[in-house]
Amino acid sequence: MTHPYKSLPDSAYWRRAVASVLPANVDPVMTVPFRISPQDRVATAGSCFAQHIARYLRNNGFNFFVTEEAHPLFAREMKERYNYELFTARYGNIYTTRQLLQLFQRAYGRFRPMDDAWYCDDGSIIDPFRPQIQPSGFTSWREYELDRSQHFAAVRRAFEELDIFVFTLGLTECWVSREDGAAYPLCPGVAGGRFDPRRHEFVNFGVDEVTADMLAFIDLLREINPALRVILTVSPVPLIATMEPQHVLVSTTYSKSVLRVAAETVVHARANVAYFPSYEIITGSFSRGKYFGEDCRLVTEEGVSHVMRVFLKHFTNFVDETKAKVDSDLEAKKYLAEMEQIIQVMCDEEALDKH
Repeated sequence: MTHPYKSLPDSAYWRRAVASVLPANVDPVMTVPFRISPQDRVATAGSCFAQHIARYLRNNGFNFFVTEEAHPLFAREMKERYNYELFTARYGNIYTTRQLLQLFQRAYGRFRPMDDAWYCDDGSIIDPFRPQIQPSGFTSWREYELDRSQHFAAVRRAFEELDIFVFTLGLTECWVSREDGAAYPLCPGVAGGRFDPRRHEFVNFGVDEVTADMLAFIDLLREINPALRVILTVSPVPLIATMEPQHVLVSTTYSKSVLRVAAETVVHARANVAYFPSYEIITGSFSRGKYFGEDCRLVTEEGVSHVMRVFLKHFTNFVDETKAKVDSDLEAKKYLAEMEQIIQVMCDEEALDKH
């Protein structure tokens, strides 16, 4: 007897593609619509997990495009503390597609939120849309305005000159202004500002909203950069907290499911948009959970290495396997120790669980 399943490749069968393959060799990527050359300017944005892509591209000789750099005299620790060069520009974590869309609109003067600045008791100023970008806040309105003006210029340059944009979708839960819909990366009151239920509203975006925001952003970006290519990923990092009246595990599953479906929809709706399965590699049952740290949330360097080996294999023309791997267990442990310290600065979401 014949049937359609007989002609399918091994990749279509769980036993052949997953169960019988060494965990470190599982590769769920089939084809990609384009590759990254060493000359391509690659810009990154998104959740904390997006920073790994930038790190590996830089370490493997690719052109991680940075338009907002620290002063040359800044030591590495100062750069990290002030959130420089973690992403292409100093925009911090962009967890939702609504944030991403509004970043474009704000950078080009198409949207100016009414909630423009948060004033602290000591007189310092916090950027509501980059609440942890400046330790202790900005000392004056002039400093804040100059920094934001420079930041928006760096964002515009990034959007206009990049060749490839890698965006990691992180969350669906978000706090927005009731006044004009401005989307915050963190609930007001967590890392600045004052929470006011009359002015601030919790939303949990669905597939249609996430998809519409992502498509709108890509279309706007292509108005100024028609040749750009986009790679979408979904962060495998679980929610640190949920505002929904349900278990955080259930909320995490909902959020990641929405983001995954939205990414797939966008890939089919626009040319030169690819999906990379970092979420599937980290959360897949084949790893027996070893790609998560003791908190069942932080992704281990072993997991990141697996993700980036697959990424470099399929999306680049050259792979230096020695650099795409962890050199030793000691290096991995050292990296994780550093990440546990740095993550508090780089991941705005971490502030939700500080109480």
